[in-house]
Amino acid sequence: MTRTAFALRGVGYRIGDAVILEDVTLEIGYGRLLALVGPNGAGKSSLLGVLTGDLRPTAGRVSLDDRALAEWNPRRLSRSRAVLTQSNHVAFAFTALQVVEMGRAPWSGTERQGDDAAIIARSLAQADVAHLAPRSYPSLSGGEKARVSLARVLAQDTGIVLLDEPTAALDLRHQEDVLRIARALARAGRAVVVVLHDLSLAGAYADDVAVIDRGRIVAHGSPDAVLTEARITDVYDTPVRVLRDPDTGRPIVLPRR
Repeated sequence: MTRTAFALRGVGYRIGDAVILEDVTLEIGYGRLLALVGPNGAGKSSLLGVLTGDLRPTAGRVSLDDRALAEWNPRRLSRSRAVLTQSNHVAFAFTALQVVEMGRAPWSGTERQGDDAAIIARSLAQADVAHLAPRSYPSLSGGEKARVSLARVLAQDTGIVLLDEPTAALDLRHQEDVLRIARALARAGRAVVVVLHDLSLAGAYADDVAVIDRGRIVAHGSPDAVLTEARITDVYDTPVRVLRDPDTGRPIVLPRR
């Protein structure tokens, strides 16, 4: 049986009179890759913010490992979950290596500090940024910054990994690489949540897909069950065709043009 990482019960989030999330009930398990998909403004990043603890729900309850998320102190939380946000800004002229090294900060002064060098080297290689290590981070392209930031998340070496649109600035090869890494993390027993706009990527790599529309989860299940022509056409208000990958049988979503 899959062990639960996050459990959300009736979660809501409002800003003034604006309803951002409403009545979200969801379980996220270790050893699973969950893709959060939905139109712009649907609430995907806000839901991820609730999971990270950066946003406090205005209704409902969020628990992590059977303990209320609000009860976790920041240091312990940083040893349990790593977060890649959409913004990859760094205020100072750190090198790419120094940015990745920041991922090890939660383990400073612990017995795991001795693993820093090996984990950093592995993370640089996984994200294909070892050759960028001496470069000034601000001098990197958007895609290079995104991959260095992913390496920082990998270096944090946590049981939960939360990624907000990690493929947005990447070329085709590196989009696939990121999702392969995410799937490998899940296969190694970690809970992985990825916010995606590319429905075909979600269909190809996710174990579970949750569709968010106007702050509510309107579908949650396997890619085959969730990514149907009727549902996607309704949620995105645009006609699509869902095909099957001839090699994997996984769903491929194409707009009808």
